[in-house]
Amino acid sequence: MRIAVAALCLTAAFSLRAEAPTPQRVIELCAQVESPAHCGRIVEAEQLKSLPNLAKRDGDALTITLFPSGTRVLVDSIASSNERSYALWDYWSSVNAVVLFVTSGDDLSYAILQRATGDMTTLPAEPVLAPDRQHLAVADFCSRNCANELTVWRIVRGGVRKELAYRPPAPWSDVTVAWKDGDTLTLQFTPPGATESRTQERKLAAPDWQRF
Repeated sequence: MRIAVAALCLTAAFSLRAEAPTPQRVIELCAQVESPAHCGRIVEAEQLKSLPNLAKRDGDALTITLFPSGTRVLVDSIASSNERSYALWDYWSSVNAVVLFVTSGDDLSYAILQRATGDMTTLPAEPVLAPDRQHLAVADFCSRNCANELTVWRIVRGGVRKELAYRPPAPWSDVTVAWKDGDTLTLQFTPPGATESRTQERKLAAPDWQRF
């Protein structure tokens, strides 16, 4: 169970920004944990060491400092029937936003909290910030409770808005996404039935995106 939890949380760390834990560090931190929520708390404790003025943890309450003023308090409900927990995962200083790791049982998601407004938007998988600091990409692929699609979102005041979506004919596995440049995504994935991963570039101007 502990190894499985570390592997589950590891999927969150492949394409994170510099401030976030590396895949190797996630394995080290979460090798002995019992749940994804526990893993998130351990990673958060590591992050708070380098971001002491951004947030603080007091029991089940995580307080995020807003800018220029105010706070946003997120309270875990691990012991309730509606189990949910939040953990500080990353900080995007260039867009003044906090990335949160969210768990509900064994289901994982993320949230972007904008420090200027305190607004929070939930995303199905890890967001990857674009070089233009105006967009982010999300690869939501898994065997259970995933849309199995790639999406691109625009950062707006008060949240993020979905602009593009692409769903392959058959679901991919082991998917990671990165920005090659402001107009191109680089995808690494394993096609159905394959044993080796592939790399593919996808332009935002490609005609087979669904546009919103």
